[in-house]
Amino acid sequence: MKTFTPSLSKFVLLLVFGLISFTVNAQEVTWLSWDEAAVLAANDKKPKKIFVDVYTDWCGWCKKMDKDTFQNATVAKYMTDNFYMVKMDGEGKEPIEFKGKTYKYVAAGKRGYHELAAALLQGRLSYPTVVFLDEKLNMLSPVPGYQKPKPFLNIAKYFGDDIYKEKDWKTYSGQVK
Repeated sequence: MKTFTPSLSKFVLLLVFGLISFTVNAQEVTWLSWDEAAVLAANDKKPKKIFVDVYTDWCGWCKKMDKDTFQNATVAKYMTDNFYMVKMDGEGKEPIEFKGKTYKYVAAGKRGYHELAAALLQGRLSYPTVVFLDEKLNMLSPVPGYQKPKPFLNIAKYFGDDIYKEKDWKTYSGQVK
């Protein structure tokens, strides 16, 4: 009885193919700082919109959205292709310069908050909340709450593909027939 033993070259070929497949499926989001995103938006020949993920270290749903949604290969590719991605700690202590104003951390009780997070979330400090800005850093919309990959991608395409310029959300999402 013969036993099958693949040759070394076949093994290496299979290993390389497996690694390539893993790399293609493991698309990663590159998170930028505010300063990096603002510089890119101002200097690119074809600037992208800016997406801001406002989170806190203690937020379990934020961590779940990082793992389930932002690491989804389809979501990661679409977001990377269409947005500058910024991750912002809603309780971060470092000052942030935005549109000519310096926003700072505000101590409040047991936990404080960052003034820019409060401004972007329109005073509703709930986490996670994602925020979409246009190419000129103007607010399009904050979107509060955990989002699974498919519904999130639907929202991201609404802003990323400029559908918001032609249709209101209720019509686009099928809530109005």
